[in-house]
Amino acid sequence: MVEVDRELVDALYARHPDGFVAARDEAVAARRAAGDQAGAREIAKLRKPTVAAWLVNLLALRRPELVTEFVELSVALRAAQRDLRGARLRELSAQRRDAVVALVAETRALAIEASGGTPSGKLPLAEVEATLTAALADAEVAERVRSGRLIRAASYAGFGEVPRPQLRLLTGGAGEEELAGAGAGVVEVETAARPRTTRPAGERAGRDRAVGEQTVRDRAGRERTQAAEDRAERARAGRERAERARQRRALGKELTRAQREQERAEQALAEAVTVAQEGSNRLTEIEAALADLERQRAAAEAETGRHRLARKAAERDVVAARRRTGEIEAAVEALDAEESAEAEPRRRDT
Repeated sequence: MVEVDRELVDALYARHPDGFVAARDEAVAARRAAGDQAGAREIAKLRKPTVAAWLVNLLALRRPELVTEFVELSVALRAAQRDLRGARLRELSAQRRDAVVALVAETRALAIEASGGTPSGKLPLAEVEATLTAALADAEVAERVRSGRLIRAASYAGFGEVPRPQLRLLTGGAGEEELAGAGAGVVEVETAARPRTTRPAGERAGRDRAVGEQTVRDRAGRERTQAAEDRAERARAGRERAERARQRRALGKELTRAQREQERAEQALAEAVTVAQEGSNRLTEIEAALADLERQRAAAEAETGRHRLARKAAERDVVAARRRTGEIEAAVEALDAEESAEAEPRRRDT
């Protein structure tokens, strides 16, 4: 099989599904142009993931250390489930809930980051949670999650692997029936070997009867003990099943409430983002209007300054003109006075 560039495949599966096909076809064309026909065919085989699968791939590719810890937790959970270790299983189950919630939150943050702040449409986080839960119960799903190559979301109806019963087989009793109904369990065989001795016929017959009676009593005692153990085991198993069912119902209700709260929070976030965007747009419009008004103000101030300078120049011109007019008028008056003085002697002579 032809080895395909891992970084190229990672980049494809980290891309939003809307752009997956175009990017894949571009990579195929580039390989063909480079003469790598085998590589082009391998890339062409890559399938477009669903949005939920893309989110899980994004988590595996961007936060591989978190997914690795999660897979290790899934291994420990399955081991505790198989071994029926109640205390350890409860401890790991609590860790499971915290881990799934944390990974779903991290996935949402990565989706928002990848979409530039506002994801397009509602994120299928419920499918992401179902896939992570399935990974806890199924080793194959866990490996697919860690690979970052998931094509579609996974789901799991229950939780954990079904533990195999551990049964005891007793010779000559009800154990054979128990073995027939068991799968691959742990079987213990009890045998009673007794030495054979040669005794007189009468004594041997009495001895055989005593041994037979004792054997019957021993067998009856063992059967009673086994029956009591079986009843206790069935009661314990019944309590555990009831407890798991109760926990499952409680978790189902809690999950429903959490999903509703998540939907309300996402709706509120979308509305808040819309309002904030509208406010930002309005602020941009106002700032543009203010900038235009500032430009108009600066132009008006410059025009007013020019008008003031023209006024001062005109005032200076008026003052100079008035001064010149006064000087001319004074000169005319002086000339008139001289003419009058020269004309007076002539009038007296006549």
